[in-house]
Amino acid sequence: MISVEGLTVEFGGFTLFDDVSFVVNKKDRIALVGKNGAGKSTMLKIFAGLQSPTSGTVSVPKETTIGYLPQQMKLADTQTVREEAEQAFEHIHEMEKEIERLNQQLAERTDYETESYQNLIDRVTHLTEHFQMMGGNNYHAELERTLIGLGFSREDFDRPTSEFSGGWRMRIELAKLLLRKPDVLLLDEPTNHLDIESIQWLENFIATRANAVILVSHDRAFIDNTTFRTIEIELGKIYDYKVKYSEYVELRKERREQQLRAFENQQKKLADTEAFIERFRYKATKSVQVQSRIKQLEKVERIEVDEVDTAMLSLKFPPAPRSGSYPVIAEDVAKRYGDHLIFEHATFTINRGDKVAFVGKNGEGKSTLVKCIMGEITDFTGKLQLGHNVKIGYFAQNQAQLLDENMTVFDTVDYVAQGDIRLKIRDILGAFMFGGEASDKKVKVLSGGEKTRLAMIRLLLEPVNLLILDEPTNHLDMRSKDVLKDALKEFDGTVIVVSHDREFLDGLVDKVYEFGNKRVVEHLGGIYDFLEHKKMDNLRELERSAQATTASTEGTASEPTRNKLSYEARKEQSKAIKKIEKAIAESEKKITELENSIAAIEAKLATPEGAADVSLYTEYSELKKNLSDTMDLWAEQTMELEELNAANR
Repeated sequence: MISVEGLTVEFGGFTLFDDVSFVVNKKDRIALVGKNGAGKSTMLKIFAGLQSPTSGTVSVPKETTIGYLPQQMKLADTQTVREEAEQAFEHIHEMEKEIERLNQQLAERTDYETESYQNLIDRVTHLTEHFQMMGGNNYHAELERTLIGLGFSREDFDRPTSEFSGGWRMRIELAKLLLRKPDVLLLDEPTNHLDIESIQWLENFIATRANAVILVSHDRAFIDNTTFRTIEIELGKIYDYKVKYSEYVELRKERREQQLRAFENQQKKLADTEAFIERFRYKATKSVQVQSRIKQLEKVERIEVDEVDTAMLSLKFPPAPRSGSYPVIAEDVAKRYGDHLIFEHATFTINRGDKVAFVGKNGEGKSTLVKCIMGEITDFTGKLQLGHNVKIGYFAQNQAQLLDENMTVFDTVDYVAQGDIRLKIRDILGAFMFGGEASDKKVKVLSGGEKTRLAMIRLLLEPVNLLILDEPTNHLDMRSKDVLKDALKEFDGTVIVVSHDREFLDGLVDKVYEFGNKRVVEHLGGIYDFLEHKKMDNLRELERSAQATTASTEGTASEPTRNKLSYEARKEQSKAIKKIEKAIAESEKKITELENSIAAIEAKLATPEGAADVSLYTEYSELKKNLSDTMDLWAEQTMELEELNAANR
């Protein structure tokens, strides 16, 4: 579909890509990986046509559509969420207006026998068929499905986009991009503004409904669940692995070991050759051999080895000052903004040394509770008590704004470092991508992401015993995330992490607090235990709710009768769930079959013979309508199941 030939990109004498070639095929799911600065985002911009290479070509077929979601973008704030999302269907609206205009002409004209009138009829017929093939009458359901999947509620649809944070507006842009269904989807860190449930929805969308996808992400679990080809960018070259990310990691390790062995062997041969030249350089009888060896040296293509993986660096942060046994105790805490309830009945205890995660949809109160713990919000109800000698270290996105812009990167860290850790400042900065000359930069010239990383390092060196981290991994690459995760695991204080990054939380936290439905629910165990446990919880809640509903309906009925009816109700409820799940599975199977049939006809229509076959257009239109109807049915079934689960939590 897309062919890259001899791609070279140079910036002021520095070569980012050096004669790179590869092909992107239809339905490819590609993860672009490499260090920060390796050129991943640049590659996406070149594909999107926003940047030109120094030399080489990127060949894209004329009819191929490309959709690009950058890390940052300027967002408009003049419409509602629904109106903004509907911009994805501008081409359908334009076609609809054209059909209306042509129909008006047909109604006004009376030259029924002329050739131009017949041509007008043909034009209207063709446009109408094309309009139906593109789902012109059924896009509303798909729009709502996508917005709900990305975390919006129906009540949000008619709210102005200006009422939403930058992260939520990025979700709107992502929704528009997905609704356009481009042939190639380019995603640069798409999970940065999504919660766990929205990430899982996006994973499912990419797996089942997207065409070709090329993405950059530091969320290991996300790329492992969405891609099956990994292209690594390293030292200006690319290494193409036809495997998912977790398998690539193993293959890369093997390749690097081979690379090191080859490098060591070459270095030994070079040393032997140089020793021979040095030994016999001034002996006339050996001049021919010496010149021959010198030419050999000049022709040798030196093997390059990637820089040392700084993520293997082991950091030990200063010991945390000892706090009381229970750093945070909450009893029946509730928070409202006016009449709007955020959460209530929050009762829990965080023990000294606990590593806990706050998870849930955005807007459910995670950051609000954090601010209550920190004392920034005081008008909550209930009791919230901090333990003896608790010293809080807090990281959020705005922490970067509090740095002194006139200090250098090195001085910023050196200012807070204490003890032996000061001897390792250069190593620490290198691990967080501030190696070499970057450590001498002034803070004011750093990008937003760089400032965020610097604020993270500064926080982790301060002597605190309760670390509260709000989305700490958004601007860290995988190696830096590993350094941070290992440091937090060794930290002997208490940690609260607000995050949607499952891989980062896995093995780090031993308790999960779920925010949802105005409640804060404690789950013991790691993040994947929680995700599995949550499904079981929903089913039990469904049964308990069904039992309670039956009991209240019966009123004064005898206890045996109530128990019997409760059992029968649960039995019927279980049957209903299985029936809906079976129906959803059947709909999904039918959708796959219809999409395969449509793809087969599209392939035929792409040939001259197929384009001339009128019956194919009719069949194509019927299949598209059938697909649209089936998608609508699937959406209704899915929403029905979701509503049942939500109503019975």
